[in-house]
Amino acid sequence: MSESIPESWRPALEPALATPEARRLGGWLKAEEAAGKQIYPPRGTRLAALALTSLEDVRCVILGQDPYHGPGQAHGLAFSVQGGVRPPPSLVNIYKELESDLGLARPATGDLSKWAKQGVLLLNNTLTVEAGQAGSHAGRGWDAITDAAVAAVAECDVPTVFILWGSHAKKKAGRIPALGRSEAHLVLSSAHPSPLSAHNGFFGSRPFSKANAFLESHGRGAIDWSL
Repeated sequence: MSESIPESWRPALEPALATPEARRLGGWLKAEEAAGKQIYPPRGTRLAALALTSLEDVRCVILGQDPYHGPGQAHGLAFSVQGGVRPPPSLVNIYKELESDLGLARPATGDLSKWAKQGVLLLNNTLTVEAGQAGSHAGRGWDAITDAAVAAVAECDVPTVFILWGSHAKKKAGRIPALGRSEAHLVLSSAHPSPLSAHNGFFGSRPFSKANAFLESHGRGAIDWSL
C-alpha cells in the first residue's frame, strides 16, 4: 500500500497489512488508478483519520461506511468534507442533533478535523471509493485494516466511547471480540443520520452529551463538539 501508516498505529496494523488480502488491495488500487479510475479521497489523505488521532489519544470512535464519492468532498475522515464544501445530508442531520443535544449552533463548515484532533477517531470501514460509485470499494480488503484499528482501541483498558450509527457500524463492532467483552467502554447505538433513517432513532439519541458525560466521569475530559 502506498499510504504511510502513522507511527502509533503501526504495531496494531502491521499484522493486517501483511495479509494476502491487504497486499491484493494495494495492487488492485494501483491497477484501478492506472486504468484512469478517479478514486477518492486522493493519495496521501486516505489514512487521515489515523494521522490526526493517534491510538493513545482516542477518546471516542465514530464509525462510517465509506468515503463520500463526489468531487472535492472526501479527505479521509468519516462524515467530514473539506472546508468550503457544502455539508452532505447526513452531516446536516448530525449537526441538527448536535444543536438539539448541546445547544450548539449548526456549523458553517463540514470539516470535522477539530473533532479528530481532540481524540475523536472518525473512521470509515472502507477508506476509498470510485468517483460517483458509492460502496464500490467495499469488500476489497480495507475491512481487515480498519477492523484491526478498531480492535486496537477496544483492547485498551482506557475508557472510550464507541458511537455506532446504523446497521453497518453495528456489524463492524460485532466483528471486534474485545469490544463485546470490555466493560471499560461505552457503546452508543442508534439509527444512521442519513435522511432515509434519521427519524427512526437518530434524532433525539443525544450521543454528544452522553459521550461527554461518560468521558468526564472517567477523568478523560469533555470533547468540545463546536466547530
